[in-house]
Amino acid sequence: MEGRRCDAERIASYAVESLLVEVAATPKPGLVDRANNGAHADMDFFTFQRSAAALAPHFTAFVRAGAEHGGSLETLLFVLRPLGRTAESAMYAHTGGVNTHKGAVFSFGILLGAAGWLGAHGEPLTANRLLDAARTICTGLCRADYGTLAKNAVPATKGQAAYLTYGLTGVRGEAEAGFPLVKEHALPLYRTRRAEGMPLNDALVDVLLVLMAHNMDTNILGRHDLAMLQCVQAEAARIVGLGGMGTEAGRAAVTAFDAQLIAAWVSPGGSADLVALTHFLYEIEQFERFKET
Repeated sequence: MEGRRCDAERIASYAVESLLVEVAATPKPGLVDRANNGAHADMDFFTFQRSAAALAPHFTAFVRAGAEHGGSLETLLFVLRPLGRTAESAMYAHTGGVNTHKGAVFSFGILLGAAGWLGAHGEPLTANRLLDAARTICTGLCRADYGTLAKNAVPATKGQAAYLTYGLTGVRGEAEAGFPLVKEHALPLYRTRRAEGMPLNDALVDVLLVLMAHNMDTNILGRHDLAMLQCVQAEAARIVGLGGMGTEAGRAAVTAFDAQLIAAWVSPGGSADLVALTHFLYEIEQFERFKET
């Protein structure tokens, strides 16, 4: 049990690290980074640092809950969701009521719970196994959360609004599908960039761009319409085609894109959360390899 607790703290530390490196990556179009506050008036770089620090013990609690869960993965979500609400309360208390990491708390809660459960059952913490476990944990989630919403209902959240207006399931749908944007686009690119020796900052920005190019980001739709989201996706894809942070033209385009999104008040916060998940999965796999040596 002592070893399990130490592993829980170690695994949770990678999640906190992931939040910290994500916000530090610069420039991030429309998002808070070390250079500016992006398309936000209520938060800055230090707000995110305070939030990440506040979440550390709660991330450990997610891992332990998974490790101590006596049931199946299919029943683990019922254990994790109350812990998620407690973590959100801690976040708001440390940020003065600002929503910095609500989406990340949901996604990391699932992956950390999965990590605890898999570890307790002697399974390796590979990215594929963690993502498969996340899919199992979230089976039926969208139907449970959105299936009873009437078409003329007044949405209580931005997620509900995106579902009622566009039929998009946002982070819930991404989790229930096993985070395919991370598995199919972000993580393969991140592994390549890190293997190539690209600086961590630039690799993270490149991952953000590829996610923005593919993600139907409900954060953007919370402020704007589908046409704006499609414009953001197209420009992100264009910059990826230029070589992203690996070329002079790509770097210049990222900086210009940042200014454009700030001026238009566009924040791709859903993609930012997936950047953090990508880094987490990468680091967990490195941790597993280290344990085997």
